Amino acid sequence: MRAPSTCLTSQEKRNIAKARFRPKPVPQAPKNNINGMIRVPEVRLIDHDGEQRGVVETSVAIQMAIDAGADLVEVAPNAEPPVCKIMDYGKFLYQQSKREKAAKARQHTITVKSIRMTPMINGHDLETKVEHTREFLGEGNKVKVFVMFRGRMITHKELGFATLEKVIELLGDTATVEQAPIMEGPRNLSMLLSPGKKKSTHEASE
Repeated sequence: MRAPSTCLTSQEKRNIAKARFRPKPVPQAPKNNINGMIRVPEVRLIDHDGEQRGVVETSVAIQMAIDAGADLVEVAPNAEPPVCKIMDYGKFLYQQSKREKAAKARQHTITVKSIRMTPMINGHDLETKVEHTREFLGEGNKVKVFVMFRGRMITHKELGFATLEKVIELLGDTATVEQAPIMEGPRNLSMLLSPGKKKSTHEASE
């Protein structure tokens, strides 16, 4: 006799529903064909000492790998016949993973930071903004410097260009002007800096 559904709590019913529709994990296949996965009758063999052993029957190569306490790994599947090497495949994958992680660690994701100021910024605040810009550049980032014109300041755009020229001067060789100052919209003047040797706004616009 089937037990009535009231014997289950609401939480148990939810757990059953989740289990019913939860996708089963799919096991990951090896990146290379190894051992019995190698279906061709013959392979060009490299033994565990790195020595070329010529073309041998696949079954013989697999047995040689077993005798060496290692695996037969297909390293060049498109060759004729495929090239296989006797190695510790688990160790090989571990070392490959370490190399990939080291390569990722060396990569730096370049981001664009923003620095904003007005054309009437005082000397102390300008130096603070420049210091923040220098820090961003030192981390390998690009920096977009904005001069924002408020109210009647828009009638004195030359002050904004002079402010950005002063920023370039203070940064010295730590910055390269990747994009010369241009107006973005009616009230924003901007330039894009990247790490490196500086250029004047005249050089950058040529």
